[in-house]
Amino acid sequence: MGTSQTVEVTGHLMDSGILSRILDDIRDYGGDYVIDRFDVGHEAHDQSRARITVQAEDEAALQRLLMRLQTRGVNQVDPGEAATDVAERDGVLPDGFYSTTNLDTSVRLDGRWYEVENPEMDCGLVVLGAADGTTRVRTVPMTDVEAGMRIVVGASGIRVTVPERGAGDATPSDDDVFGDKPQAVLVRQVADGMRQARDAGRELLWVAGPGVVHTGAAPAFVALVRAGFVDTLFAGNALATHDIESAIYGTSLGVDLTMSQGLEHGHEHHVRALNTVRRAGSIAGAVADGTITSGIMHALVTHEKRFVLVGSVRDDAPLPDVHTDVVEGQRAMRAEIRDVGYCLMVATQLHAVATSNILPASVPLVCVDINPVTVTKLADRGGSQGRGIVTDRKSTRLSSSHTDISRMPSSA
Repeated sequence: MGTSQTVEVTGHLMDSGILSRILDDIRDYGGDYVIDRFDVGHEAHDQSRARITVQAEDEAALQRLLMRLQTRGVNQVDPGEAATDVAERDGVLPDGFYSTTNLDTSVRLDGRWYEVENPEMDCGLVVLGAADGTTRVRTVPMTDVEAGMRIVVGASGIRVTVPERGAGDATPSDDDVFGDKPQAVLVRQVADGMRQARDAGRELLWVAGPGVVHTGAAPAFVALVRAGFVDTLFAGNALATHDIESAIYGTSLGVDLTMSQGLEHGHEHHVRALNTVRRAGSIAGAVADGTITSGIMHALVTHEKRFVLVGSVRDDAPLPDVHTDVVEGQRAMRAEIRDVGYCLMVATQLHAVATSNILPASVPLVCVDINPVTVTKLADRGGSQGRGIVTDRKSTRLSSSHTDISRMPSSA
């Protein structure tokens, strides 16, 4: 092997399986390794520490491998100084740019460590200088790169930190994770996390799909808004449209929610609801003129809570508040996550994946979905390391999950 670097990792390396995945990554990237030292924790709560010499055929391959390993919380023993290069074109990062993780990240420049603002996965790192001589480092999405930006390249001078488990969090091998628990206990755990975030002055972010309306759960969501457990909602055109349709016509996709049956001409209701709001100019306008008097969107507007609606090619109309440019939609979502302390994702796959991609790993996630594919997709996309539980909707049997994403049944 042509070049090598010594790295180290600390954590519950054995029971979480993280060490095995690290070694698999090294081999998958065409590298090799020597475990120089491995200190195993004696007690269940003790962390283990491993020091590994990683080898690759050339410097470029080694840098790519080191970046991959940092997604596991692996750092170089001697990180050195970060290197930078200048972006030559708008929307294009320099070759060899450092591809970010969603972990808390620090960058070493001129002998000093700088905390990265807004940790987000799959971005670059831009170094910014102010007129007063101060330096800042923040993540920059590829779409927002501007020619002349100073971008970090390579993995040198980078350090990541994996969020510590709270006192009540269980490791994947703990008995209470594998034991049977009634759904009421699972719900209580999520409620406790929401309260803790709110008490700490952090905000609660909800990411929801139209299933919330179709299943008749909108009144419960409205109650959460009124109780102060919703600060921001991320959704698509569908949730807002069907919620407004329900408020105006009492139907969702033409189905009477009280009788669970379709109404004659009910299929027209959602487009008529859309047309009504478009005439008012906005959802807030339709609330102000008395057109919308109930429902989720009404509660958000009247309680001055924020929402970001991002559309898709499938949308009718859409509503005037919906971002039809997905890049602008991403920017609007990023602008709302700075103070988020807890995130709940309910009955939506695409918006859940999009949100997990921009959230820091330090934000706990709970994904509520009847479809286990949603959780798998979040894992495959490298979603944040949420804390909590994974359960099947047909039973209360709990199992560990490689996803690191909390999940509860939609029936809860």
